Amino acid sequence: MRHVWPHWNATDSLADPDFAAAVVREALAQDAALLAGIAAYRRHPWRRTLADPPAVWAEGSSRLLDYGGTGPVLFFVPSLVNRAHILDLAEDASFLRFLAAHGAHPLLLDWGWPGAIERQFTLTDYVAGRLERALEAVAGPVVLVGYCMGGLLALAAALRAPERIRALALLATPWDFHAEDEEAARSLATSLPILEPLMAATGTVPIDALQTLFATLDPFGVTAKYRAFAALDPASPRAVRFVALEDWLNDGVPLAAPVARETLGGWYGENATAQGAWRIAGLPVNPATIACPTLIATPARDRLVPPASAAALATVVPHATVIAPKAGHIGMIAGMSAPKALWQPFGEWVAGL
Repeated sequence: MRHVWPHWNATDSLADPDFAAAVVREALAQDAALLAGIAAYRRHPWRRTLADPPAVWAEGSSRLLDYGGTGPVLFFVPSLVNRAHILDLAEDASFLRFLAAHGAHPLLLDWGWPGAIERQFTLTDYVAGRLERALEAVAGPVVLVGYCMGGLLALAAALRAPERIRALALLATPWDFHAEDEEAARSLATSLPILEPLMAATGTVPIDALQTLFATLDPFGVTAKYRAFAALDPASPRAVRFVALEDWLNDGVPLAAPVARETLGGWYGENATAQGAWRIAGLPVNPATIACPTLIATPARDRLVPPASAAALATVVPHATVIAPKAGHIGMIAGMSAPKALWQPFGEWVAGL
């Protein structure tokens, strides 16, 4: 039964000195916990020391990293706006090393920091250019795996070169950008005129601007997580994982200005993907024509890519296998519950191909 709250008169309540004092005490406690969490994070000694595996291909600022192992080749495509090592965060938090140890051969396309050439790239340059050339450097058909924005790039590449793709996995990949909150999505597009001076000066949307934009999708998430961190034992595995993930989040990558205009204006503003209007090299990206086995993962607690946005792909891709990990956007990949939430089910899907 839905709970019905009793009528509350804010004016009368705040006029009560005991109630008003309690509100002030709670606000101060919340602020103290937030500041304590931020201070604890800043002084935490953990630093990422995990070395990258060898690169088997490179072009411009991008590299294809080889994690070894035997079995089917898994070609991972991450987002353009975060460091690729979220898939290889730490010894005990590496999706790719887990797969390499369990019957697969993962490769990771690390896009790198956009240099002078990449700052002029469009999405067509990234997909029909750099991603396709990286795929051509790998022998045989691969299982192409895209994460977040990388899922859209992987989808477009799979449609352009189906002979090179054995299977496709789309992890927390948005499709219908207006599925859950059209107003919030459109609001990101309205930021473009404000960003134009920055893009004209640098050729990119800088990291701080990107983080500010995406923080608007979950405005209370940052304060809540730092308050929770303040209560943790700094030496606990959960605290160490929190620091590792926050370091990764705070070490973002600028986005090429032409790509920012395509994604913020086209994807978020016009919902070009779900509307059938998104094109790569002039050709529409139509997931209904995907013929290979496809896995779609829609994390249930995702606040960056709402589950309905990712699930929209499952209504279009023929015969897709859909899983809904009980985790968030990042937790599914590198959180404490990631092995159970995604790593093991994903590995089982690969083994069954």
